[in-house]
Amino acid sequence: MTEIDPKKTALVVIDMQKGIAAMGRSFAPNSADIVIANSARLAETMRQKGATVILVNVTSLDGKDMLNPKLDGSPQYNLAERPKDWADLLPQIGPKQGDITITKRQWGAFHGTELDLQLRRRGIDMIILCGISTNIGVETTAREAYQHGYSQIFATDAMTASTEAEHNSALNFTFSRIGRLRSTEQIIAML
Repeated sequence: MTEIDPKKTALVVIDMQKGIAAMGRSFAPNSADIVIANSARLAETMRQKGATVILVNVTSLDGKDMLNPKLDGSPQYNLAERPKDWADLLPQIGPKQGDITITKRQWGAFHGTELDLQLRRRGIDMIILCGISTNIGVETTAREAYQHGYSQIFATDAMTASTEAEHNSALNFTFSRIGRLRSTEQIIAML
């Protein structure tokens, strides 16, 4: 694969929002700053090329509209402790005119949202995925996209996880089986 058709491609940016980017924990192998910068470069390039940019955030209206499975461990964060702007998209990323925003209530961006509808209405069959966290929101969305029949490219330096092991596990054991792994520079060169 040497070229990407911008008319049939969408950049899907997962959970690049204030609360997640500033969760106060370290990310690995890429810092939040690197992921934000690379995601912003991808988004701006995609816009310039006429491709679709979809920005996905996660939030809850009241804590009851999210999936609440029974857990052996504790949830990642407490809904009651979130600041008001927790779900606001990072201004470096957007939204900008023409972008589509999707709000999800669980890890994946397809379940319970209109993401698939928005992609199909635009004739999109390829998605480029990036965001935080590689092995949670990005991986769940990637698995859903695969089951919906989309080709995928994963911007490996525009995503990160809590640990390098979690990030690498998603890349090596899941993403390499359902799509292509590319750097931000490689993706931009293909556009």
